[in-house]
Amino acid sequence: MIKHIILWQLKDEYSTEEKAKIKQEIKTGLEGLKGKIPGLKEIRVQTECLPSSTAELMLDSCFEDEAALKGYSVHPEHVRVADSKVRPFTKTRSCLDFEV
Repeated sequence: MIKHIILWQLKDEYSTEEKAKIKQEIKTGLEGLKGKIPGLKEIRVQTECLPSSTAELMLDSCFEDEAALKGYSVHPEHVRVADSKVRPFTKTRSCLDFEV
């Protein structure tokens, strides 16, 4: 199994209310991929964090193997969500992939 963790910060130009809406749309979009992408076992987006955090959102996902993770990255459903709900609104992205 492969864990795929992403941390994002949203762009500074958004108000608190706009950020809350953006976070919810990212969560809905990414969690909606469950059952649509081969090898994707689990997917969860954390939108609430403590003030001590340096990121505003976290994707925690699990894949059968590295091939499934690679397939996810180019899968049309994932690309659609990433291009419409995530990339336009985020300023930083950190990724950690590891075997469990």
